Amino acid sequence: MFEDVSRSNCYNYGDALYWDARYIEEGDTSFDWYQRYSALRPLVRKFVPTSSRILMVGCGNAVMSENMVQDGYEDIMNIDISSIVIEMMRKKYANVPELQYMQMDVRDMSFFPDESFDSVIDKGTLDSLMCGINARISASQMLGEVNRLLKPGGIYMLITYGDPSLRIHHLTKEGRWKIRLYILPRPGFQSSEGCSSSRRPLLEPVALTERGLLPPGFAPEDPDSHYIYVCTKLQGISGLTSATSLDFRE
Repeated sequence: MFEDVSRSNCYNYGDALYWDARYIEEGDTSFDWYQRYSALRPLVRKFVPTSSRILMVGCGNAVMSENMVQDGYEDIMNIDISSIVIEMMRKKYANVPELQYMQMDVRDMSFFPDESFDSVIDKGTLDSLMCGINARISASQMLGEVNRLLKPGGIYMLITYGDPSLRIHHLTKEGRWKIRLYILPRPGFQSSEGCSSSRRPLLEPVALTERGLLPPGFAPEDPDSHYIYVCTKLQGISGLTSATSLDFRE
């Protein structure tokens, strides 16, 4: 699990050298952080049309993009800071035209023009930056770029261990969003009989307070649940100068 750097001493997950060494060691294996596409599919299909131009940030060697193409998605640009894993994935999917791979740092995606994508999917990438050196600066740079690259009405889907007290501030600092929150237990979690913690269907969002926090007394059944923020970009100025907007209405 990733934790915020303020609460743990981790490797520098924002460093390409760390990831290059890791992927060389792992070889041709594949690994999906946090959740597989099968678990996330109801939310992805609900908010991301198959015709969308999608940016998968921090793609690593996961098979989620492959699974999405098998499910009908037509255009997925995958980026990662590691040139090693990008070369591996290019070779693996050389005959899958729906998938493209580029080496890129999410803190500087200036290769892409403004409003290039309909959707950005992030499965653990923001978390990895929050574990690294200069975490808050890195998070601000990444989220500013995500906001810039999304078309108005576009979707940023963030899958993270960070609850609203740790993530809402970062999100709203860099954009104007309508935010819906969903909570998904980690794979393999077994609930305890008689557990009184909160349980809800995946497609039922959690109603946040006006400050964007969980309701008082709310506790996920799995204390290590994944928080899924579905952020719709509202009309307004893009980039780091955009005004902050909190909209948690359904």
